[in-house]
Amino acid sequence: MSPKTRQKWRNWAGNQQATPHRSVTPRTAGEVTDAVRSAADDGLTVRMTGTGHSFTGAAVAEGVLLRPTELTAIRSVDTATGLVTVEAGLPLHAFNRVLDEHGLALANMGDIQEQTVAGALQTATHGTGRDAAGLASQVAALELVLADGTTVACSPDERPDLFDAARAGLGALGIVTAITWKTVPSFLLCAQEEPMKWDEVLARMDEFDFANEHFEFYWFPHTEGCLTKRNNRVEGPARPLSKAKHWLDDRFLSNTVFGAINRVTHLAPVSTPFVNGISAKALGARTYSDTSYKVFTSPRTVRFKEQEYAIPREELVPALRELRSLFARKDWRVSFPIEVRLLPPEDAWLSMAYGRPTAFIAVHVYNRDAHEAYFRGVEDLLTALGGRPHWGKLHTRDADYLEKVYPRFGDFQKLRDEMDPDRRFANPYTTQVFGN
Repeated sequence: MSPKTRQKWRNWAGNQQATPHRSVTPRTAGEVTDAVRSAADDGLTVRMTGTGHSFTGAAVAEGVLLRPTELTAIRSVDTATGLVTVEAGLPLHAFNRVLDEHGLALANMGDIQEQTVAGALQTATHGTGRDAAGLASQVAALELVLADGTTVACSPDERPDLFDAARAGLGALGIVTAITWKTVPSFLLCAQEEPMKWDEVLARMDEFDFANEHFEFYWFPHTEGCLTKRNNRVEGPARPLSKAKHWLDDRFLSNTVFGAINRVTHLAPVSTPFVNGISAKALGARTYSDTSYKVFTSPRTVRFKEQEYAIPREELVPALRELRSLFARKDWRVSFPIEVRLLPPEDAWLSMAYGRPTAFIAVHVYNRDAHEAYFRGVEDLLTALGGRPHWGKLHTRDADYLEKVYPRFGDFQKLRDEMDPDRRFANPYTTQVFGN
């Protein structure tokens, strides 16, 4: 574990960067402890980054940056109980393959698998689901290195408050070094993807939510076009997309062509409504079945910036109608579709779905496009409904706002004062969202 000094770090979207005092690549939890204690001796803060897929400054390190690329061991796999313990830096795509080899799977996932397991967990990555919730609800135990350099374990039975707080803790309570996951037997998902008009999707929202294990849809701004996605468990055999169809739809059209479209609309924003109309009309229906993680996740090579808010489920349809009306009143030219997902209540204190059935509305822009006016307008709409911002996606909310929408926010702050009084794990983003 040899430290390196003044190495620039940049996130995936390119909108966050930092040049920490030093970078360290620990190989064990013990080396994380050494790094935290060394940082304390030097009066430096410590942050562990993942793969940089947060758009906020959650992973920005000003003092010591811990890179978890060597902290990737599979510590244990128990196929009888489904409990699997892995180290923090293991990427989700590698974790999914390991689980599949043992006949196991995560019950629900987000739509990419490039993040580290700890990075995805700490920002409350969620996916969409009627019964199965996000990653924070699929954890049985955590191992953390605290600000004083000690290593602790927490679970529902051992330090339960720390467990409920740290599952979505943004690294503000301690450095997560290992996670014990509650997995399920591996399963196949049948994906039914179907273009549909805006009015029909909104009229049938409750029907789709009730009838499907996983439902989401995308709306193409400036058009009537939506793409609905319904994923449900099926018995085998799998009927995956052919290699040619996968390449055409998910690699070429969804990434190569979509990237070219965004380069065009970046240079000529006035063309966006016309281009979106073509994109919406070009969508085709398809049905296939495959291993669950291959259906949950898709490749994403076009770089973008994103904002996502979680609102009470009952507010979803009125919020979407008002959001669409904003496009009629504002001079927005947005080439990226708007994504809508659903989730049952969760119990991790800072899960965006804490304590209530939740709908998520995510807005994106090409990473080279300005986002401020668009994101601010959407944020104003959704915060008026008690919206909770995704911790890893762009927003302007601070502690004064967040304590009003999270029932256990004050408890989190008190625990942070106890666990990290010197703010060893602080950075500008944690200061924004939790206060000093």
